[in-house]
Amino acid sequence: MSKVSDAFKNGKAFIAFITGGDPDLDTTKKLILEIEKNGADIIEIGIPFSDPIAEGPVIQAADLRALTAGCTTDKLFDAIKELKDIVKIPLVFMTYANVIFRYGTEKFMGRCVECGISGVIVPDCPFEEREELAPYCDKAGVDLIPLIAPTSEERIAKIAKSAQGFVYVVSSLGVTGVRQDITTDLGAMTKLVKEATDVPCAIGFGIAKPEQAADVCQYADGAIVGSAIVKIVAEYGKDSVPYVGEYVKSMKDAIR
Repeated sequence: MSKVSDAFKNGKAFIAFITGGDPDLDTTKKLILEIEKNGADIIEIGIPFSDPIAEGPVIQAADLRALTAGCTTDKLFDAIKELKDIVKIPLVFMTYANVIFRYGTEKFMGRCVECGISGVIVPDCPFEEREELAPYCDKAGVDLIPLIAPTSEERIAKIAKSAQGFVYVVSSLGVTGVRQDITTDLGAMTKLVKEATDVPCAIGFGIAKPEQAADVCQYADGAIVGSAIVKIVAEYGKDSVPYVGEYVKSMKDAIR
């Protein structure tokens, strides 16, 4: 079992997302430590990118803040490497194919290993094109974590069978962002995943409140929260660390 999959073994997992370099890399390092301390099981770190097509306005703005502050992929790798021997939970990158290809796929995966990154989520790499990345991930021992959406339908089982780490179940159509209600039949989606694989599945996109996290964990093995955390960082900037920690604790407590 991979380190990412292993994070689900003690019950429902809480997966927290932050944008690397927002508002700066020093705060990113503090946030990672605080999020781990408050019970998160996995942390997703978004590599800031100019065209994050899966992201809504909140994370788009975070990417812009990080890039304006001078964050680059190399600088983010270097910052994460400083935490390699401190952070015990899995860290995964959320990024886009362009970022990986431009960096050099083999070099990118090698740096992931060097810095303690256990998996990558690449929203714009569909299942049919996963071979562009999978051999490099396999060689490096980095999980290529797939996404399934409400529109995946008959492809869900096929995607799940090849999954590593966990299956990222997208709760609703559209981009990331806080939603008042999630109307997708998550029970049916997760049932198809569980029939196809023993790899855990976690639901993301739109989850912001403890009760929403608890609700999706009726079906899935974990809940993923991004925009709600990034909004706290946007509001408090360098002073956001304790506020994010408090929020993460409330979400983890809701799904225990």
